Amino acid sequence: MNIIRHQKEHLLSIITTITSAVDPYRLLTERLAVESPEDAITFDGNPIFVGNNQAVELKNTGKILVVGGGKAAAGFAAGLEHLLGSSRLKKHRVHGLVSVPEGSGIPLNHIEVRETRPQKHNLPTEAVVHATHTMLEQLRNLTEDDLAFVLITGGSSALIELPRAQIPIQSLAHLTQSLSNSGVDIKTLNDVRCLTSQVKAGGLAMACTAGKLIVLVLSDVLNDPLTVIGSGPCMPRIHRLATINKKLLHLNISKQDRAIVAQAALALKEEGSSLPCSPTNSGNWITPQGCHVTHLTLGTNSLAVDAAAAAATALGYEAVSATSNAHSDSANMVGLRLAASLNTMVTTCETTNRPLCLVEGGEATVNVPIDHGQGGRNQHTVVAAANDILVNQQKAWPTRAILASFGTDGEDGPTSAAGGFVDADVAKSLALHPSKISAAIDRCDSHELLKSAGGLIETGLTGTNVADVRIVLTNPKSD
Repeated sequence: MNIIRHQKEHLLSIITTITSAVDPYRLLTERLAVESPEDAITFDGNPIFVGNNQAVELKNTGKILVVGGGKAAAGFAAGLEHLLGSSRLKKHRVHGLVSVPEGSGIPLNHIEVRETRPQKHNLPTEAVVHATHTMLEQLRNLTEDDLAFVLITGGSSALIELPRAQIPIQSLAHLTQSLSNSGVDIKTLNDVRCLTSQVKAGGLAMACTAGKLIVLVLSDVLNDPLTVIGSGPCMPRIHRLATINKKLLHLNISKQDRAIVAQAALALKEEGSSLPCSPTNSGNWITPQGCHVTHLTLGTNSLAVDAAAAAATALGYEAVSATSNAHSDSANMVGLRLAASLNTMVTTCETTNRPLCLVEGGEATVNVPIDHGQGGRNQHTVVAAANDILVNQQKAWPTRAILASFGTDGEDGPTSAAGGFVDADVAKSLALHPSKISAAIDRCDSHELLKSAGGLIETGLTGTNVADVRIVLTNPKSD
């Protein structure tokens, strides 16, 4: 078999394994169960406890409400309907609403799945605000005997939103875009999101009047901090205004954007907001309304990385590394690091005569210029790696090596691609016009370059999201 085609098939097989491993429906139905005779809900075979060691049992539960949002929220909602079954769905009058991107909606019998933002537009909209209003009304219309589920998955920061201080949603969306384009890390971005929102930083949970609230989480943030995933709608935290202002000081954002942050900060001070309690790291706490909250994380980037490594091992590769990065690097730096790893792996392959695989999880940042093209952080990453080898080092791309980076949600920036890859064929096309590689990096214009070279990864929307995965495969056998 041609070695290049061989490696491409292996790459696609690994990607398919990853998306299957973090499928929200599969995760929920495999990890949650309802056990007789008390209809106790279990997680990985163990009872779920909230508050003062109260087991979550449906036998004496009234209504069940399901709300939430994100790219995997529809899968979670479908999983819950399957888990509960037709008799419990009817008995507990299961109802609710989840907010998802366009193209991610699925018809369910009891839970409304509403598409509230366009594809390739990861920003809040008026439809998101309307959906969030409905969720809050539903949460406030529960009694102590009722049970609420909140589904928080990657992308929910833009799909659950109600601005503070009557800030127009268009202004808030512009601020979010400005911060993203400036290359800030996800923690700083979510600090600002929490400051400007009524429902983030615990705001959604504090509206709940049920006795128990279970938050089901699919993490798209490294290290899985509950205060950061989806901007922590069920995890209250202190707003550190001085820290936020210090971080924003040197960013290239407009006066209007800075004014929005100041407006939100002033409103927060006037509200006299303070933490109702100190939630544990596990996410267990009690709201001022007396609702017992607990968080369950069902899937993470680490799970995707482990699945990729296992898939590569099954294909005959020896894993040289499989890890989720603990911090966000720029896409340029990630590309340089992956290029260096690829070179080392090729040399090792020649010595050991063994196929090697590197898998890395993460989410790179990109500082987008005003006069930018089209692309995404994953496409930018692989073009940066190609630029280092083909232009900076002036080397030919190794025939037996392939390098890829893709978003597990199937969306990489405002493009149709999930990410990109470079192998010898793609590199040969790129090397014909080396100046275009550097220009694509400078202008964040990687999409058309990779498209013309045949280097795009296109999965379509996957219905899940656990951040990004990068893969390097090297094979000791040449053509």
